[in-house]
This record gives sequence, C-alpha cells and structure tokens, in this order.
Amino acid sequence: MNRSVDPVRPVDDESRRLAERLLRTARRGSLGTLEPETGHPFVSLVSLATDVDGTPIILVSQLSNHTGHLAADRRCSLLVGESGKGDPLAHPRITLSCRAAAVDRESERGLRIRRRFLARQPKAELYVDFPDFGFIALEIERGSLNGGFGKAYRLEREDLVLDLSGADELIAAEESAVAHMNADHGDAASLYAERLLRLPAGRWTLTGIDPAGCDLGCGEMSARLPFPHRAATASDLREMLHRLAVDARSDEVSRISTD
Repeated sequence: MNRSVDPVRPVDDESRRLAERLLRTARRGSLGTLEPETGHPFVSLVSLATDVDGTPIILVSQLSNHTGHLAADRRCSLLVGESGKGDPLAHPRITLSCRAAAVDRESERGLRIRRRFLARQPKAELYVDFPDFGFIALEIERGSLNGGFGKAYRLEREDLVLDLSGADELIAAEESAVAHMNADHGDAASLYAERLLRLPAGRWTLTGIDPAGCDLGCGEMSARLPFPHRAATASDLREMLHRLAVDARSDEVSRISTD
C-alpha cells in the first residue's frame, strides 16, 4: 500500500451539504470527553439539536460524568452519522472537534436554544427546566467527514458553521415563522418532506429555520431542506417558503400526470 497518497479529497459544495445534513438532522450523537483524573477518553450518548448557525447543542445534567469532564477540560469531540442496511462503514458520518461552552438560560441565545432543542427533542420537556440541567454549546473548530468508502474530507469551522451576518431580521422572525407555518399552513412541511425530499408520509412539522434552510421533524424522523439561495429578511423567508410549497405542489401534479 502506498501510504504517501493522501486519501482526503478537496472540500467542495457537495461535502459541505452532506456535513450540514448530518449535523442538522442528528437527534443523537457520541460525545467524547477527557477524564480529568486519568486523561482517558470517555464516550457517552447525548441528545442533540443545533443553534441557528449549526452549532451543536446538548442538554446535560450536573450528575453526568461528561458534564464534569467538560467543566475541567472544554475540549471534546462529537460523532454523528446515518445508519442503514448493510456495512455500517458504508454510511456517512462526521467527527467534530469542539470546545464546550455553557449557555446562559436567561440570555436571548439561551431562550432560543431552549425552543429549538425542544422542537427537536419534545420529550425533554419533562426535565429541561430541572435546576440541575443546563445547555452546553459545542463550538466547532474543525471536522472530519467520511461520506462512505473513499470519500474523506477535512472541513474547517467556516465549512460547518453558518455565517449569520446580515440575517438578524430573519433570526428574530424565526420563532413566529415556525409557529405560523405549523399552525396555519400545516400541509407545507409535509409537502416539503414528501415531495421535495422524497421522505415517508407523516405529520411533518417545521422545527427550525435559518438563512440556509429549514429543519423538519416527524416523530423519530428529522430532515433538512436547504434553500436554493440564502434568505436574510422576513420577506425573503416568506417568499422562499411560498416558492418551495409551489414547487412541491407542482411536483405532485407532475407525478400524478405521469402515473
């Protein structure tokens, strides 16, 4: 074997989109921390959501081993990936190198994170406000993406974290936009999921919106719908969501007409 050949491919838009999908749709991941007494790696299962820029968010108990580890050493790693039939190594996954940062519950970001986390993990409503629980943001430094056999990439922070400059209006409108779409346009999320993403039928809802796309959920399933182009304002968002719904309905009509 020629070990001088670098198996890592140049990062491109396709690899960035794959990384985005893996991260934005993950509901669980493997968190690697360091035991302060021994320095030995410690891996635990955590529930996940993402902040609006794609930063992974975890909800932790003060009683958990990994919480104490992160308090002593902020360095950590997070593995998320897709599963399916056949060889597990044939499915895409990404390992992120991160530094943990506690989130102030009462801050604007803290309130947004709580809402977005519960939209992705509704069963956490039972314990999210317990006094010994809190949110930690896993601030990404770099990533190692494996898209399957022979598809390895090294991604930097800017490949993984969304630049939110100029998008303050959309971010401020996210909560009301998600609530409005789910309450008054309940069929839209299902159209997005079933017609545009070819996912199984179900009671899909919007769980989050950001300048680059929207997140969808249906029971244990989650999905990512990228926008064709960036949205920065509330007006941009309304036009985008309407256009996607029109495209989805047009696709439905096209599929029926060809049956």
